[in-house]
Amino acid sequence: MVSIVFITRDNERIIAEANAGEVLLQVAQNAGMPLEGTCEGQMACSTCHVILDQAWFARLPEAREEEEDMLDLAAGVTGTSRLSCQIELTTEMDGMEVRIPGISHDMQVR
Repeated sequence: MVSIVFITRDNERIIAEANAGEVLLQVAQNAGMPLEGTCEGQMACSTCHVILDQAWFARLPEAREEEEDMLDLAAGVTGTSRLSCQIELTTEMDGMEVRIPGISHDMQVR
C-alpha cells in the first residue's frame, strides 16, 4: 500500500491509500479531490494538474514533452506542477504530498 496526502485548497490534509501501479488521478478522484481528468489520461487537457513540493517533484521521472505542453495550458501552474494522470504510483512514493491547485474545479461534480 501507498499513502498519498492530498492538500486541498483550504489546506485540509486528506490521506488516501492506494496500491502501487495505480495512477495518481484515479486515487485523487476516489478521495474526492476536484480533479476532472476530462481526457481520461490521454494528455489532451490539463484538468488533472497537481502541485508537488520540490523534494517529491525531484524524485519523479521527468515529464515528457507532451505533458509539459499540456501544463503550459494549466491554470496556476508552478515549477513543480505535474499532470496526475501521468504519475503511476510506486512504493517509493509512500507519504507523497500532493497539493490541489486553488483554482481547480471538477465540472462533473455539481
